Amino acid sequence: MSNQLLFDHPACVMTHLSAYVQEQLVEVLAPLGIHPRQFGLLNLLIEEDGLSQHQLAGPLNVHRNVMVGLVDEMEQRGLVERRRHPTDRRAHAVHVLPAGRSLHAEAEALVNDFEARLLGGLEPDEAHTFVTLLKRVFVHAGLDHDLHPGLLASGAAPAERR
Repeated sequence: MSNQLLFDHPACVMTHLSAYVQEQLVEVLAPLGIHPRQFGLLNLLIEEDGLSQHQLAGPLNVHRNVMVGLVDEMEQRGLVERRRHPTDRRAHAVHVLPAGRSLHAEAEALVNDFEARLLGGLEPDEAHTFVTLLKRVFVHAGLDHDLHPGLLASGAAPAERR
């Protein structure tokens, strides 16, 4: 039986690639003791420190109760800390600590290496075009609100970052 018919459907190809990338990211980040969601949380805080747990939950596509546990775990590891939110007495702002910044830098290097390998079969201009087209499909599908705007706006193809 041939998989060619499935390979002809973009949805099937994207689903398989998505599962592969998720699996590989878990594996790539495992030596650092973090998962892709924790890497995403650190990314958001590196870009804009002091976001509330509610503000972090949306872009990471996690329920607020899950976010509490995620921040608890990272706080226990000394990567982030909660502080009183400056404008909302009911909320806490999450701040990345030096250990979190250091871990993020290590994770960023590992992820960049993985992305370079992932897109290694493409020429640099092809990799850039591929990522640009993926972003357009993402927005056209109505998912642009599900990703942190800074992550979507990045103009560099993952293989080009270093």
